[in-house]
Order: sequence, then C-alpha cells, then structure tokens
Amino acid sequence: MKRIFSTSANKGLYHIALFIVRATVSVFMLVHGLQKLNMLLSGGPVKFPDPLGVGITNSLTLAVFAEVLCSIFIFIGLATRIVVFPLIITMFVIVFVVHGMDGFEVRELPSLYLLVYLFLLVTGSGKFSVDHFISRRDKYPAY
Repeated sequence: MKRIFSTSANKGLYHIALFIVRATVSVFMLVHGLQKLNMLLSGGPVKFPDPLGVGITNSLTLAVFAEVLCSIFIFIGLATRIVVFPLIITMFVIVFVVHGMDGFEVRELPSLYLLVYLFLLVTGSGKFSVDHFISRRDKYPAY
C-alpha cells in the first residue's frame, strides 16, 4: 500500500516515461510538420494563417522549422531545452492568437502540446538522450 501512494519517483521508470513522452509527442508533431512541409514545397498557392504579420510563406516556413526540425531534435534528445522554445512559441500562437476566439475543442490539442513542451523545458530530455550522453562526456574529460 505504501508503494502505491508514495510520491518519490522510481528513477528508472522516470527516465523511461520521459523518453516515451518525448518520443511520442515529437513523432505526432512531426506528422503535422511534414504535412506543412509538403504544402511549402508543392509550389502552389499557400493557404496558411499569418498571425504575426511576417507573410504567409514566412509563417509557414517558421511552423515547418518548429514542427519538423525541432521535433527531430526532441526525438533524439539533442538540445531539448533550446529547441523546445520554437515549439512553445508556435503552440502559444496557435492557442491564443490563431484560435483565440474558437471553442475549447479547437484549442484543446495545441494546448496539450504546449503543456508537454513546457514540461520538457523544465525536465530536459532525460537519461535516454543525446543531451545525457554529451553531459556525461563533459564529466570525464579526455587527457
């Protein structure tokens, strides 16, 4: 019974759960990003919101950068706390600007993505990541 209600984390399970969350959210976002990348590369007219006033093509390019490149970095756990910023900004703009006047059902999914990206900003990428490998190498410098 004590184990069920314990608030201390099992470190092994913590890192596995963090990897699962990181990998899942990055793959899901990558799917959205690849659809936008196809739209950007299609050569046809681009229909995409321009909430920041930087131009439709530039807005789409920024979204593709965040959703494709940053998602790949998050998946492998490389510079997670840095590359999560473009995704946080993208989700913030989607939730509060693009769909700011829409109902909860439209804003729910990007709000959940925003929450996960804020979580990754705080926790980092965890043990199963390139970040962890790099930080371990710094502890044991080669002579």
